[in-house]
Amino acid sequence: MTSVAFKAIPTPEGDPDFGVAWHYGDPHREQRALLNGKAAVDLSHWGVMTVTGPDRLTWLHSLTTAHLEHLLPGVSTTALILSPHGHVEHEMHIVDDAYSTWIITPPGMADSLTSYLDSMRFMMRVEVANRSDEFGVVWEPIREIDQSYPTWLTPAEFAGVGTTDSGSDRGGTAAKYVVQRPDNFVGREVIIPKNEIGQRIAGFPERAGTWALHAVRTAAAVPQLGWETDHKTLPHEIGWIGPGVHLAKGCYRGQETVARVHNMGHPPRRLVLLHLDGSEHGLPRHGDPVQTPEGKVIGFIATPARHYELGPIATAVIKRSVPIDQELHIPHEDSIITASQEVVLAGK
Repeated sequence: MTSVAFKAIPTPEGDPDFGVAWHYGDPHREQRALLNGKAAVDLSHWGVMTVTGPDRLTWLHSLTTAHLEHLLPGVSTTALILSPHGHVEHEMHIVDDAYSTWIITPPGMADSLTSYLDSMRFMMRVEVANRSDEFGVVWEPIREIDQSYPTWLTPAEFAGVGTTDSGSDRGGTAAKYVVQRPDNFVGREVIIPKNEIGQRIAGFPERAGTWALHAVRTAAAVPQLGWETDHKTLPHEIGWIGPGVHLAKGCYRGQETVARVHNMGHPPRRLVLLHLDGSEHGLPRHGDPVQTPEGKVIGFIATPARHYELGPIATAVIKRSVPIDQELHIPHEDSIITASQEVVLAGK
């Protein structure tokens, strides 16, 4: 295969994924390559951190939504840091290697997460370090541990291979939220030295960029901080109860809200997958309003994508009270894009 076929088109400036390959000329082919296990994606713009010290797991357990105090070496998990009111502030992909706890965090978040964790150390025997200059992340369509590098596996729910052990509370288990997963999202994030990323990606026969990865993720309605979240996102709304929130662990910041919504009420919004009509109008943008036909704003576009089979799609976060069969409208330039909903999370 010629080098021209592997010429990377960079992500546009201002995009959260700026700095890595957007695509290699054919995003639809790249999606198929990912799903067939023939390509990897450069995520070296994601943050990589370590927490070391004998108290690291019990300390992180007390600060996050995950059950971490007995995390075994090589086992990966997802954890969130919430505001005092239970809104999502940080998404953390975590794996421990028996000496250090490695944390992967979405683009642009490593500095603020490092500062927050440093501010919470007090007398604990822990050290927090932002290692993003030394280490990067490669996403690979394989769900097994790489024995040579710290490896985070996509949660079982998203991969379609079971459920995360997340306990239960008076409101039941995490099963009450997910009605059906539109598709599976099978893969891993491998932390490797940055100077090895090119060689790692070259070990796959084909190439894929972030455009293709987002399309595959969107088709499975898998949330990512900064796309499916805003300043008031609750974990219940987008499918993180279970994969990222343990329901039977001790107190952490925001835990009262998590328990109250789970046990006594319903989240005010829910994640849906939208099938967009009128592809000639182009795709909506992240944050664009989602409306009823009467013009009432009921949510926002999370991740828009062009899928190689489904066509134009998008995840959206909308009010829980909106009927599933309600046609939705997204204003776009001088036109309206209509959309139908596919259920992801329970509306009641």
